[in-house]
Amino acid sequence: MAEYYIRGLTEGFITAPQVIAWADEVIVAAPKTEDWMLDISTAGPDDRMGVLHHLHAVQGEVDAAALQRLLEKK
Repeated sequence: MAEYYIRGLTEGFITAPQVIAWADEVIVAAPKTEDWMLDISTAGPDDRMGVLHHLHAVQGEVDAAALQRLLEKK
């Protein structure tokens, strides 16, 4: 999902407040809170570049097929 939000922010179809809301949901659902979650959650709604920076800290593998499906819906 982080890659989707990175693409969304850079291509303009996602806003920083949408990413912040997603991070809030992740915090609630996650068994362990990670720094990147808190960094995004506490970012200002006008700080698009800061949110983008914090998204790059998300660890994991990109599921290219799932990412493509999400992007096709936009």
